[in-house]
Amino acid sequence: MAHYVDGFVIPLPRKNVDDYRRGAQKAGKIWRAYGALEFRECVGDDLNIKMGKPFPRGIKTKPGETVLFSYIVFKSRAHRDRVNAKVMRDPRLAKLMKSPMPFDVKRMLYGGFKTIVEA
Repeated sequence: MAHYVDGFVIPLPRKNVDDYRRGAQKAGKIWRAYGALEFRECVGDDLNIKMGKPFPRGIKTKPGETVLFSYIVFKSRAHRDRVNAKVMRDPRLAKLMKSPMPFDVKRMLYGGFKTIVEA
Protein backbone atom coordinates (compact mmCIF):
# COMPACT_ATOMS: atom_id res chain seq x y z
CA MET A 1 0.00 0.00 0.00
CA ALA A 2 1.48 3.34 -1.04
CA HIS A 3 1.48 5.92 1.74
CA TYR A 4 1.36 9.72 1.68
CA VAL A 5 4.07 11.84 3.28
CA ASP A 6 4.19 15.44 4.43
CA GLY A 7 7.82 16.55 4.27
CA PHE A 8 9.63 19.52 5.78
CA VAL A 9 13.12 20.99 5.52
CA ILE A 10 13.83 23.61 8.17
CA PRO A 11 16.86 25.80 8.84
CA LEU A 12 17.31 25.86 12.62
CA PRO A 13 19.78 27.72 14.81
CA ARG A 14 21.89 25.05 16.53
CA LYS A 15 21.26 26.74 19.88
CA ASN A 16 17.52 26.02 19.42
CA VAL A 17 17.72 22.27 18.73
CA ASP A 18 16.69 21.28 22.26
CA ASP A 19 13.75 23.74 22.28
CA TYR A 20 12.67 22.45 18.88
CA ARG A 21 12.94 18.82 20.07
CA ARG A 22 10.72 19.48 23.09
CA GLY A 23 8.02 21.10 20.95
CA ALA A 24 8.27 18.42 18.27
CA GLN A 25 7.85 15.65 20.84
CA LYS A 26 4.58 17.24 21.94
CA ALA A 27 3.45 17.82 18.35
CA GLY A 28 4.29 14.24 17.40
CA LYS A 29 2.01 12.91 20.14
CA ILE A 30 -0.83 15.02 18.76
CA TRP A 31 -0.36 13.82 15.16
CA ARG A 32 -0.07 10.19 16.28
CA ALA A 33 -3.19 10.50 18.47
CA TYR A 34 -5.19 11.46 15.36
CA GLY A 35 -3.83 8.63 13.25
CA ALA A 36 -0.52 9.60 11.65
CA LEU A 37 1.46 6.41 11.04
CA GLU A 38 4.89 7.95 11.68
CA PHE A 39 6.22 11.29 12.87
CA ARG A 40 9.96 11.85 12.41
CA GLU A 41 12.18 14.83 13.19
CA CYS A 42 15.80 14.47 12.05
CA VAL A 43 18.64 16.92 12.67
CA GLY A 44 21.51 17.28 10.21
CA ASP A 45 24.53 15.13 10.97
CA ASP A 46 26.46 14.55 7.71
CA LEU A 47 25.72 17.64 5.65
CA ASN A 48 29.09 18.44 4.05
CA ILE A 49 28.61 16.22 1.02
CA LYS A 50 30.41 16.71 -2.29
CA MET A 51 27.79 15.43 -4.76
CA GLY A 52 24.62 17.25 -5.73
CA LYS A 53 23.54 20.23 -3.66
CA PRO A 54 23.89 19.78 0.10
CA PHE A 55 20.88 20.74 2.21
CA PRO A 56 22.62 23.72 3.90
CA ARG A 57 23.41 25.32 0.54
CA GLY A 58 19.96 24.50 -0.86
CA ILE A 59 18.09 26.11 2.04
CA LYS A 60 20.77 28.79 2.50
CA THR A 61 21.61 28.25 6.14
CA LYS A 62 23.18 31.11 8.03
CA PRO A 63 26.19 30.77 10.32
CA GLY A 64 25.20 28.83 13.43
CA GLU A 65 22.30 27.02 11.74
CA THR A 66 21.75 23.37 10.96
CA VAL A 67 19.06 21.65 8.90
CA LEU A 68 16.09 19.60 10.06
CA PHE A 69 14.53 17.02 7.78
CA SER A 70 11.11 16.03 9.04
CA TYR A 71 8.26 13.91 7.78
CA ILE A 72 4.87 12.57 8.76
CA VAL A 73 3.48 9.40 7.16
CA PHE A 74 -0.20 8.84 6.44
CA LYS A 75 -2.28 6.08 4.80
CA SER A 76 -3.27 8.36 1.89
CA ARG A 77 -3.73 12.00 0.98
CA ALA A 78 -7.36 11.83 2.15
CA HIS A 79 -6.17 10.38 5.46
CA ARG A 80 -3.58 13.17 5.73
CA ASP A 81 -6.26 15.78 5.13
CA ARG A 82 -8.53 14.28 7.83
CA VAL A 83 -5.71 13.94 10.38
CA ASN A 84 -4.35 17.44 9.74
CA ALA A 85 -7.82 18.99 10.04
CA LYS A 86 -8.20 17.42 13.50
CA VAL A 87 -4.67 18.38 14.53
CA MET A 88 -5.22 22.01 13.52
CA ARG A 89 -8.32 22.16 15.77
CA ASP A 90 -6.53 20.63 18.76
CA PRO A 91 -6.02 23.14 21.61
CA ARG A 92 -2.67 21.52 22.49
CA LEU A 93 -1.30 22.51 19.08
CA ALA A 94 -2.75 26.01 19.42
CA LYS A 95 -0.88 26.34 22.72
CA LEU A 96 2.37 25.17 21.09
CA MET A 97 1.94 27.67 18.27
CA LYS A 98 1.60 30.55 20.76
CA SER A 99 5.15 29.92 21.94
CA PRO A 100 7.88 31.67 19.98
CA MET A 101 8.97 29.38 17.15
CA PRO A 102 12.63 28.30 17.43
CA PHE A 103 13.14 28.84 13.67
CA ASP A 104 12.13 31.22 10.89
CA VAL A 105 8.84 29.78 9.61
CA LYS A 106 9.09 31.78 6.37
CA ARG A 107 12.21 29.79 5.40
CA MET A 108 10.66 26.35 6.04
CA LEU A 109 10.13 24.16 2.97
CA TYR A 110 7.01 21.98 2.99
CA GLY A 111 5.09 19.72 0.66
CA GLY A 112 2.87 16.65 0.38
CA PHE A 113 4.24 13.64 -1.47
CA LYS A 114 2.72 10.51 -3.00
CA THR A 115 4.86 7.46 -2.33
CA ILE A 116 5.99 5.78 -5.54
CA VAL A 117 8.36 3.15 -4.07
CA GLU A 118 8.18 1.35 -0.74
CA ALA A 119 10.90 -1.22 -0.27
